[in-house]
Amino acid sequence: MITALANPQRFMRFSEWVLPFAAIIAMLLLIVGLTWGLVFSPPDAVQFESVRIMYVHVPAAIWSMGIYAFMAVASLMSFVWRHLLADVAARCAAQIGVAYAGLCLVTGSLWGAPTWGTWWAWDSRLTSMLLLFLTYVGYLALWSAVEDETKAARLASILCMAGAVNLPIIHYSVEWWGSLHQSSSLWKLSGPSIYPTMLWPLLICIAAYGMVFFALLLASMRAEIYRRRVLARGPA
Repeated sequence: MITALANPQRFMRFSEWVLPFAAIIAMLLLIVGLTWGLVFSPPDAVQFESVRIMYVHVPAAIWSMGIYAFMAVASLMSFVWRHLLADVAARCAAQIGVAYAGLCLVTGSLWGAPTWGTWWAWDSRLTSMLLLFLTYVGYLALWSAVEDETKAARLASILCMAGAVNLPIIHYSVEWWGSLHQSSSLWKLSGPSIYPTMLWPLLICIAAYGMVFFALLLASMRAEIYRRRVLARGPA
């Protein structure tokens, strides 16, 4: 499947019919998940109404890391196997990932103010997430700074693969060094410790963010392919 979609023409045919369905599913999941979470889910016994930020913050945090992992795989494919669309996928994904990482930081601060009594603290989880955001920014800046796109793709791939070292640091920072964040209550071997009335809307929101990423990625890649085709033709 991946090899077949390396061909731009096949990718364009595939994305043309998949994109509308992905966009509709993403919209429906967002409406259901956010409405359920922000309006109908119960308040927390300790955090009260501020817990509702979870339905925006947690999916953004999960997918900001997931998108970067996707970029790292695409960068590896571009760097080693010269996959025709891998650098396009990584670059387009970064434009979405930086927005997710920024949303994660902003909503985290909004959640931290009433919960921890501070908008920001230089603890391990927050600092490593900020580093992820800055890596996204640096990756996109590198693409913009180097005029030769072939060279830019190679340099950006190296930066992306090196930055992937931060992903396990973000995930395990709470266990390794301690943090204002609580330990994971969602991804546990014994099962989630979140009450079902909060768990289900959260899972739907996580799925929604993932589908939004997929739809935006397809749309962005299609636009990038069209741009490259125009540049390849040269001035009229």
